[in-house]
Amino acid sequence: MSLGYAEKLSYREDVGSVGMPEIFDTPDLLQNKIEELAVMVQKSKHLVVFTGAGISTSSGIPDFRGPKGVWTLQRAGKGAPNASLPFHRAVPSLTHMALVELERAGLLKFVISQNVDSLHLRSGFPREKLAELHGNSFKEICPCCKTEYLRDFEIETVGLKDTPRRCSDKNCGARLKDTVLDWEDALPPDEMNSAKEHCRTADLVLCLGTSLQITPACNMPLLSMKNGGRVAIVNLQATPKDKRASLVIHGLVDKVIAGVMSMLNLRIPPYIRTDFVQLSLRHSLKKKCVRWTLRVTSIHGLRAPLSFLKSIEVSFPERPDMKPVVLKEQPFSLQRETSMNRPFFMLLTLNFSDGCGCSSSSIEWPVDFQKDSFVRDRSLVLRELECAAEHESCAGQQEILERESLPRAETTVQAIVTNIVRYDTKDDKVTPPKDNGINSSSSNPTKRHMEGTGCYSASPKKLKCFLKDKEAELLKP
Repeated sequence: MSLGYAEKLSYREDVGSVGMPEIFDTPDLLQNKIEELAVMVQKSKHLVVFTGAGISTSSGIPDFRGPKGVWTLQRAGKGAPNASLPFHRAVPSLTHMALVELERAGLLKFVISQNVDSLHLRSGFPREKLAELHGNSFKEICPCCKTEYLRDFEIETVGLKDTPRRCSDKNCGARLKDTVLDWEDALPPDEMNSAKEHCRTADLVLCLGTSLQITPACNMPLLSMKNGGRVAIVNLQATPKDKRASLVIHGLVDKVIAGVMSMLNLRIPPYIRTDFVQLSLRHSLKKKCVRWTLRVTSIHGLRAPLSFLKSIEVSFPERPDMKPVVLKEQPFSLQRETSMNRPFFMLLTLNFSDGCGCSSSSIEWPVDFQKDSFVRDRSLVLRELECAAEHESCAGQQEILERESLPRAETTVQAIVTNIVRYDTKDDKVTPPKDNGINSSSSNPTKRHMEGTGCYSASPKKLKCFLKDKEAELLKP
């Protein structure tokens, strides 16, 4: 989780068991358990995944109770662990993206998360199939109309407090609140009720990277057992629920899930991050000149930082009389004067922060205040942008989502691909499956066409024969 998040929480002496030894199954045992888990997942009719901090450690976010976890070091009187990236630049792990594909393939019905890092939503997992029990450090909510606002920057507070922003609905305008629980806050009823309902319906609840110590959340997976469901646990440390689980795997979550995806012949999709920027140009008449002001801000307003931008270089290739400038402070703003009758061409080079998939991207902006206004289908534009980025392996691509042109002003909203991360099961040194007649997904993925996008993902249909054999093997006395 975020170190900033941990520091914002009120102090609590008892945070449960910390620093327990990590356990690693032997390679052969791990492979057997991965195959068994693949069978359980394939046979399930209502799979629910319950996630904890352990699925985000490979994203550079420290956990709480591991040997170098936040609470473990705190209890030992040591400093906070180091994060490899700023919290807002962390990217989803292999496991996050595998869950996206499991949902697309129809195997995964619901995810229950105890994490506040927003990586499930950043991965593209559907919001309606996700319960965030402890909130989200990047999400605000309107207490009146219940509209949610997902940000690309970390919200300033925790504990369901007021934030500096207001609801954008003209009929509302209420002060927004953060969504992250403090120790004494009750779980959000809507999230908790959805989670309980799916656990009661589940025939398999797969717990990934969680110590299963925080109540009442940790008891939810066991609700499946009342109706004959099973619980599987993947965690490096022992948990209080291990004795009641049908399968306990002690291994790295990414390695286990990569193995399962390979056995199911499912491709792990790449993570493609898209950020948004608003460019506005306003001018006022001054004798025979025009004084114009350029502002580059977040789509969330002036008070919302552009966390992915480090600086902006502004130049005028066709106008040597207009000096270039580098803007380093937010909100990025520049004022100039020019002749009323001389349109000009402006080049904006956006320099990205650390953790982005490329260093910069350039926007060409011819300025004449005579363009037409339009609004494009955002979902369609983003899908096309992401698919193009995936196939061309190029971050920094951009598209205009909307433009508003007025007599003395112009505003555009740009979508920019800033990160592409690919996940290769070979990188995780997953033990290849035994010779069972199944093609490896890393060498011969089955493609599933997605209408209108040109993207594809794998299908698990080729596993039927193997799974029957494996099921029979597992059922032997």
